[in-house]
Amino acid sequence: MPVRTSETSQGSHGKGVGLGLALVSALAFGGSGVAAKPLIEAGLDPLHVVWLRVAGAALVMLPLAVRHRALPRSRPALLAGFGLLAVAGVQACYFAALSRIPVGVALLVEYLAPALVLGWVRFVQRRPVTRAAALGVVLAAGGLACVVEVWSGLSFDALGLLLALGAACCQVGYFVLSDQGSDAGDEAPDPLGVIAYGLLVGAAVLTVVARPWSMDWSVLAGSARMNGTAVPAGLLLAWIVLLATVVAYVTGVLSVRRLSPQVAGVVACLEAVIATVLAWVLLGEHLSAPQIAGGAVVLAGAFIAQSSAPSRKGPDPVASGGAERELSARGTAA
Repeated sequence: MPVRTSETSQGSHGKGVGLGLALVSALAFGGSGVAAKPLIEAGLDPLHVVWLRVAGAALVMLPLAVRHRALPRSRPALLAGFGLLAVAGVQACYFAALSRIPVGVALLVEYLAPALVLGWVRFVQRRPVTRAAALGVVLAAGGLACVVEVWSGLSFDALGLLLALGAACCQVGYFVLSDQGSDAGDEAPDPLGVIAYGLLVGAAVLTVVARPWSMDWSVLAGSARMNGTAVPAGLLLAWIVLLATVVAYVTGVLSVRRLSPQVAGVVACLEAVIATVLAWVLLGEHLSAPQIAGGAVVLAGAFIAQSSAPSRKGPDPVASGGAERELSARGTAA
């Protein structure tokens, strides 16, 4: 499948809209852990929570899949790739990694995706990348290491690290595939249809992995504790499905049409910062000084990188000298 890069057609307005969508996506994805943790503590297996998240979102998006029922015939590889990589692959690899290595290490490796996107653009697509994007990736990676306090749980497990790297590669697939056809005008696949079918494919794959028939369904009828407060489990599930999945994927993929993959990838690093802050506010998990400082560095990296957001008009970016213009659009849960 050929991969094309795209550039914004609406100048600074398109850039601003794209950045806003990317931030909403990061906020939505970042809130998933806060809602999922009480359900896991109430007795649900983490993989079952992931399955509920993806399968529920697939049901919500089902009418859009019916509306775009021609997509499986015209773009079968795109839909299969999005479902396998951007939906099922990221989730399965990440949770498998968590079973072998600390959370902080797994998060840090997964969010190497922006650097991998830069490598894809530079060495596979053979297109130049801006210095701002590269600097933003470096800053975001360093800040993220502080946010997740990677030093507090350092351990070496080759398979665990390989699985976390697999999650990062799948997240690269999310960024790249979300941009497919964005420069094809009226022939471009509708992004909502791509998300709908991607979720259906992801739900099918995760059904085999998670085996939901063994889940304790009674947990969903009760309540879970969020920082000592009882919250209906159904409400938390709705949060995960509607906000942390449907809204997150829709805004994330739409932002890809307006921002380059490397810029969107750096903005996606904010998900870890947002997740940490929400856990502080809602779950009472207090932030340390290094985490606060790391969050500021991630924000700085995202700010620097977004300055390289592209313009659809004009030649390819120049690798050196003054104002550099840039490539194409997003597509991490993240």
